[in-house]
Amino acid sequence: MLKTGESMVVRSAREIWDIALGELEVQVSKSNYRTWFEKTLGLSYQNRYFTIGTPTVFVAEYLDRNQRSLIEKTLINLTRPDIQLVFQVTDGASYRPDETPAPTRDKSPGFNSKYTFDSFITGSGNRLAYAAALSVTENPGHGYNPLFIYAGVGLGKTHLLHAIGHTALAQGHKVLYTSAEQFTNEFVNAIRHKQTEAFQQKYRTVDILLIDDIQFISGKEQTEESFYHTFNELHNANRQIVVTSDLAPKALPLIEDRLRSRFGWGLTVDIQPPDLETRMAILQDKAVTRGVSMPPEVIELIARQSRDNVRELEGSLNRIIAYAQLVGAPPSIELAEKALESVVGGRAGIKSTDTAAAVPPSKVISLVAVNFQVTPEDVKSRRRDKKTVLARQVAMYLIKQQNGCSLAQVGHEFGRDHSTVIHACEKIATELRHNSYLDRVIQSIRQNLTSDQRPSD
Repeated sequence: MLKTGESMVVRSAREIWDIALGELEVQVSKSNYRTWFEKTLGLSYQNRYFTIGTPTVFVAEYLDRNQRSLIEKTLINLTRPDIQLVFQVTDGASYRPDETPAPTRDKSPGFNSKYTFDSFITGSGNRLAYAAALSVTENPGHGYNPLFIYAGVGLGKTHLLHAIGHTALAQGHKVLYTSAEQFTNEFVNAIRHKQTEAFQQKYRTVDILLIDDIQFISGKEQTEESFYHTFNELHNANRQIVVTSDLAPKALPLIEDRLRSRFGWGLTVDIQPPDLETRMAILQDKAVTRGVSMPPEVIELIARQSRDNVRELEGSLNRIIAYAQLVGAPPSIELAEKALESVVGGRAGIKSTDTAAAVPPSKVISLVAVNFQVTPEDVKSRRRDKKTVLARQVAMYLIKQQNGCSLAQVGHEFGRDHSTVIHACEKIATELRHNSYLDRVIQSIRQNLTSDQRPSD
């Protein structure tokens, strides 16, 4: 939540909502964000009423009925505790919570202009998937067919599908991109309205079919049957099929063996989480795209804290950019830590516990030195033996956790920069998961720190 001094800075509802979207993007699924949040915007913020613009009445109703509490919680952290939401359709239509939404046309989603091969940052974890996707556009239907890409959430599967789509369209191919969820919904509607021929015509007459999140059809027997026949017809005609999933074909639950085997006819590639250098390159590229000059140390901070997926990286970057605009200050380590507090709250090296009492760093260093049988001077020195390095990392971790100091402040105590502190905090947090002895040592030091802070009777 913004402090009093910060909340006085006048910024638009659009800027506040941009921060909120950065948080929401990492809290909901990719398909939910794309369907319900991506085209919304902050229209106004007056007194305690925050108005969110939506593209349709249907989106307004869904957000009001299904996402209100999540949105309120996110905005409370950015505005005030008594915030009230108002949803307004931006095309001039009206919306009331009890209103029945008008029927919507079935549209195939278009390709995101940002998702191209040129904008895809490659690294050791995704280079093969990138090369395979590019190869598909060079010889569709005759090389890797099908191409099956699997990876965790936010690692670039959809980006590659859209990149294939952009390139194929430019080459004059008839391309259809859809999610497995959308395929299922259209199939159900086709049966209900007796339009199965139109459904088959749509999906079986394209040059390239791109299906996102194929795991969604698991256990849906009729949908799977329909996709099986669609797959066969396209493959027999040398039409290209590209499928993505969060699991490898062999690991997909409730998928019939005959379809699973067909997924293995072509090439199966995975995408691994990006390494630190790739994460930093992705962040730098996205910052440049946004027209923002982001200091290298802030880029590194985000890259070290957001490891799991690119969406989380981008969400953190968007939050820092919007937060900097909101408080009228340039991006810095201190501002970035504050902007990311509510997102990463509780991760080692970012946010201290609310109940921890402030302790002089010298006291922490002295207690750590005693427990590790080194001197305080050793802890702050440049010595690199294993015991001293561990003591130094524990001291950094405890000072950060106990006092809530910024990374720069902790680093100053040891004559190091913020990246060293980040590494130390991450190393100790990782060790504590499986090193019970270290956990007992740190708990003992904490107890001594706490007892020394209590007033005497």
